[in-house]
Amino acid sequence: GQLVPCHSVSRSEPRVSGTAPANAPVGLSSWRARETATMVASRWRQAPLPPVRIRRRTTAAALGLLTSSCCRGLSTSALNIAVITGTTRTSPPPRPIIGPRVSSYITAILEGRGHSVSVIDPREIQLPLLEKPHFAYAPSQIPPTLAELNSILTNADAYVTITPEYNHAPSPALLNILNHFGSSVFSFKPSAIVSYSAGQWGGTRAAIALRPVLCELGCLPVSAMVHVPNAAGVFDEDGGVIGGVDEEEKWKKYIGRCVGQLEWWGDAAKAQREIIDPSSVSPALRTDPSQRNAPS
Repeated sequence: GQLVPCHSVSRSEPRVSGTAPANAPVGLSSWRARETATMVASRWRQAPLPPVRIRRRTTAAALGLLTSSCCRGLSTSALNIAVITGTTRTSPPPRPIIGPRVSSYITAILEGRGHSVSVIDPREIQLPLLEKPHFAYAPSQIPPTLAELNSILTNADAYVTITPEYNHAPSPALLNILNHFGSSVFSFKPSAIVSYSAGQWGGTRAAIALRPVLCELGCLPVSAMVHVPNAAGVFDEDGGVIGGVDEEEKWKKYIGRCVGQLEWWGDAAKAQREIIDPSSVSPALRTDPSQRNAPS
């Protein structure tokens, strides 16, 4: 036989009871604990193992990504993940435009692990340069685009930011999206950073510069980041990995470390929010920046 979790043991099975024998090692409680452990271990060895279910991808099935215990990690629930991209390019140079290739593959990875993904693309939403943030509007005066973005970001369990590197800095379009919203939208949730470049550094300097921004918003970035150097040679125009199955496995493993951390913290934060309202721990600052000030 094979092992099954101990919760599969029938509640009707006899329990350890009575008094400890004369040679019980340290006392009644120790004897009962040892006998219970022996009984459970015996049943683990005898009971059959239920079949493992492997859920197949849907929207990104063309990339051959499956949901299984090896790639899904230890996450226990599907998360709502907002992917915020940074490129605004619609025509070359550079050639090809690599931002959509990176975001397509990252989205496919997330969906392949069972998550619901909303992509916020600055090329599609046409958000103007920051003049008035979402929280500065009266509820009845919020522009429809901002209201929709606020709903997506508020309902997300985790965030993935995907940025190119411009002059050692993150994408201005990505920062523009983030700056339209206050920390009460993002707080108490994890985030992950993906950066890319046409050159050899993979946008690492932009990624490092983005970390304090996400920290200030309260969606603390996980330690593992994803950097994609020479991105035009990594992903094809459909968002698939160039180079065959072996190359695909390398990238899935590399990205999986970052996504695994995001899932772990996303699950933990989601479960804790159902127990304790974050606003009761750290109320949002809604009236004046001086609310942050130390006592004078």
